[in-house]
Formats: sequence, C-alpha cells, structure tokens
Amino acid sequence: MITKHHTSIISEKAEIGSNVTIGPYCIINENVKIGNNVNLKAHIYIDGDTTIGDNCNFFPYCSIGTTPQDLKYKGEKSILKIGNNNTFREYVTVNPGTEGGGLETIIGNNCLFMINAHVAHDCKIGNNVIMVNNASIAGHVTLEDYAIMGALSGAHQFCRIGKHSMIGGLTGVDSDVIPYGTVTGNRAYLSGLNIIGLKRRGFSKDVIQDLRKAYGLLFSSQEGTLSDRVKEVSEVFIDNEPIQEIVHFLKSEKSRSICKPKNEN
Repeated sequence: MITKHHTSIISEKAEIGSNVTIGPYCIINENVKIGNNVNLKAHIYIDGDTTIGDNCNFFPYCSIGTTPQDLKYKGEKSILKIGNNNTFREYVTVNPGTEGGGLETIIGNNCLFMINAHVAHDCKIGNNVIMVNNASIAGHVTLEDYAIMGALSGAHQFCRIGKHSMIGGLTGVDSDVIPYGTVTGNRAYLSGLNIIGLKRRGFSKDVIQDLRKAYGLLFSSQEGTLSDRVKEVSEVFIDNEPIQEIVHFLKSEKSRSICKPKNEN
C-alpha cells in the first residue's frame, strides 16, 4: 500500500514498494526505485537512475539523484544506490556518479545524514556512517564504515576516510584519514585515535591498548621511514585485526598523502 498526498507527483515509470508514505509536494521521476517502508515527509525531489532501499526516511527539501555538479558530466547514464535504514534530514543533497568515477554513487545501510549534508558524485559510503549538519564530501570520496564527519567539515575529492574515524567539526580534510583515527584543523592533522568511539562500539581494552602502541610506533617514532614502521607494526601486531586494517589502508594507496600529527613530517 502507498499513502500519497494529492499534491505529490510520481512518474508512472517509477517503482514504489509497499507501505510507502509520500507527503505533500514530493516529486519522484521515472527510473526511480523505492523499497518498502520508506517515508518521504514533504517537498522531496528524487531524480535520475536512483535506487532506495527499505526503511529509509527523508525529511523536507532533500534533493536526491539530481545531475552531478561536475563540469565534465555530459549527461551519460549514471546511478545512485542507497541501502536500507538510512535517514536524510532537511536539505540533504546526493548526486549520482560520472564517467570518471565508474558512473555510480553508493550509500550503504544505517547511515544518518543531518541537515544540509552533501554527498557529491562517485562517492562510496559504507554502513553506519554519520555526516553531521553541513558536512560535505567532494567527488570520489570514500567514507568507510562507522566514519563520522563533524559539523561544517569537508573532504577534498578522492580522499579516503577510514572506518571508525572521527572528523572534527570545521575540519578541512585534504589527505587520507587512517581507520580509527581522529583529525581536526583547517587543514586536517591527525590528533590521535578515536578512543571514545572505540569504547562506545565495544572494542576491548586489550585491542585499544594495542592500537595505542601501534599508533605510537607509526607516528611518534622517528626511526626509519613510514613504510618501514608500517612493516614493523604489521609484524608485531599480526593477530590484531584493527591494526592490520590500518596497515592495509596505508599500503593500499601508497601514492596518496595521509593526515599525520602536527610534529610528523
């Protein structure tokens, strides 16, 4: 069953699931697919080849799936995939992909996008991600699981933001952020580990203690190169999964710069 306000406009070609509520003045264009138990409060605009999963909530004035803000975009068919159990608060904007980024923007499950957050073209967002009020990510940015973008923060195009990381409010991210890290500043620097987040998510004291030790070896030691220290940490903490995730993150894109502590060159 679909509950639709008489002022809303839904294309006959759109696919709408069951138990969907569409409030006043919403517009859903063709090629849009909406899952079950979705609630569009009012004044929601959904365009493009957009797929929305189950149990999502959209608050007034969201703009979802509209043309990417990329001057290279020439109208090629691209997609936006949104998973289940996501909440989009007022004025959130999300763009689909472009040819330069695989023609798709992907959002996982259980994410919260607060007021006026922006997700640009070709971004890849994992599960349980939070973008706080006015946070914005440029094209091709990756936000891994449980990452948090603080209020009024921004990420430069192509940045990778690791899982369980915390981006402080008003922070400008122009380099990659390691998993479990915390960054802050006008040009982000690594200020430590996201200890509060780790405790809230049930990481054991032993795992957190080892993460502290690994962090010290990677960023407090002045011995050898960062690559040397990554190799050492990989060998010392071979059985610690979170630390191995940091190691993999640092090894996987060696050409990219990463956020480091202020005293790290």
